[in-house]
Amino acid sequence: MSTPRLQILLTGNELMTGDIVDSNSAMMAQILKEVGLNVSRKVTLADDLNMLSDEIKHIAHHSDILIINGGLGPTVDDLTAKALAAATSTKLVQHPLALSHVSAWCKKRDIPLSAANAKQALLPDGCQIIANKTGSAVGFSTCFMGCQIYCTPGVPAELETMLKEELLPQFRANLPKDLVADVTRLQVFGLGESSLQTLIDEQLPSWPNELELGFRAGNPLLEVKLTANSNKAVTLRSHWQERLIGIIGDHYLGEIKGKALTLAEHLSKQLQQAGLTLTCAESCTGGLIASKLTEVAGVSACFSSGFVTYSDQMKKAMLGVPSKVLQQHGAVSKAVVLEMAKGALLKSNADLAIAVSGIAGPSGGTKDKPTGLVWLAWGSIDNLQSQCLLLPYHRIKFQHYVAAIGLDLLRRYQQNTTSLPNYIIERSYNNQL
Repeated sequence: MSTPRLQILLTGNELMTGDIVDSNSAMMAQILKEVGLNVSRKVTLADDLNMLSDEIKHIAHHSDILIINGGLGPTVDDLTAKALAAATSTKLVQHPLALSHVSAWCKKRDIPLSAANAKQALLPDGCQIIANKTGSAVGFSTCFMGCQIYCTPGVPAELETMLKEELLPQFRANLPKDLVADVTRLQVFGLGESSLQTLIDEQLPSWPNELELGFRAGNPLLEVKLTANSNKAVTLRSHWQERLIGIIGDHYLGEIKGKALTLAEHLSKQLQQAGLTLTCAESCTGGLIASKLTEVAGVSACFSSGFVTYSDQMKKAMLGVPSKVLQQHGAVSKAVVLEMAKGALLKSNADLAIAVSGIAGPSGGTKDKPTGLVWLAWGSIDNLQSQCLLLPYHRIKFQHYVAAIGLDLLRRYQQNTTSLPNYIIERSYNNQL
């Protein structure tokens, strides 16, 4: 038996005008994935009775499952029940369980049962109730043209509870027994989607169709998903996952289990395991590296200080960068960033350092040192490494990417990685001033 075809219909003028950003469909897709269901299509419509009714009939004709989200409330623009009744040629009736629910909801809040609230109990004749533990409107379901239709609330917290506690158990009981929902998530930094896809096409051309490969680009991390929707795919996954990690190489951070780790969390974990401490000296990032580190619980075990030296004067006063070096090479230079790293190490007595100095823009660049140029230094006092990159991004993205690269370079240093990351291969700048 094939995987059921599932579509989502989202309703609401607020979604169409942009007053509310749709996050519900993403939540639904993630939760439904747990039982092996994939959303094949989603549609968003305004609060228009005819359009909603026509779309329900269209989806029912082309799908096995339809989840309608929103439009269950007490106001005149909440049209889901009315649209479903029109689409299925049934009448609206007062459902006793729905009326009991909304009455209890009002009584608990010591408010009278208004006509508007009572409207939420008018449902298509013959529908089944889906419990809503927190909201005033119950969900409801019916079967039409062989399509099972579920109507759910638009409030995200109510929707999540209803999906997890009411709908997922029904799906698990009724879906094919051989339907598998096995998702492995891998975390990558320094390789973009297109670069990784090219590597896969070139080095793993016989990738099996049974094992779905997906990418989720983040800022700055890339998530690679391996989805097995059958028992055969599950048996294939281990072998192909190992081969995939092999071509990702040192860009691979690890498998995501639960909440994905940040680069700062990966580095903090490494340093604490090794019993090492870290400091940072920042110019163009303005303390962003230190901020990312201090977001990590328990990071005080490996990080005690950072230096924000935005001006030449503070580079000299706080880090001891010689005036002669600044005058001869300029603040954005190999010589200065190495002196910043040395100064931070000596001042903090840390084992390792990250130092950055660059031109974040949008102005300040020259022919020799264009906007987006950055020098980074990292390592220990007796083994400092440096690199010049050109990152032609807008100011905020530039700062976040520089901070991420700094953390990643130190992660690689601690792992004794010798291969060059893709961002150095692609973004290395030849000006060695």
